[in-house]
Amino acid sequence: MSENRPIIAAVGAVVFKGSDVLVVRRGRPPLQGHWSIPGGKLDYGEPLADAVAREVREETGCEIRVIGLIDVFEARPQRIGEAHYLLIDYVAEWVSGDPLPADDADEAEFVPFAEALSRLAWDQTRTALQKAKLALKKARET
Repeated sequence: MSENRPIIAAVGAVVFKGSDVLVVRRGRPPLQGHWSIPGGKLDYGEPLADAVAREVREETGCEIRVIGLIDVFEARPQRIGEAHYLLIDYVAEWVSGDPLPADDADEAEFVPFAEALSRLAWDQTRTALQKAKLALKKARET
């Protein structure tokens, strides 16, 4: 599958409020109608940590403190015409704001960790959640 199209860089955040996780139901493709973590496209010249905080704010109204990088994931096109995404996910802690869906999120709420895992539509996002839980535990211990 060889197309001359750009790879889209995007950021996402696993946001914890205590032991609960912020999830959003996507209002637009990709994965419209499915649950995910807040995130979106990186703007040209934008620092990654600023981008992830902006995306969480735009989709949920919540302010966060970025703790660190979880991992980089890839969503490769399965069919011609689909986008190729490079997803850079961070772990963060909630600072303020009640989750209210906006931008491309239809719903936004904090849910228990196990429920977040069961709602998520994509295996790699579930992997990010598991890695985020470990990274947060490590950050809280130091």
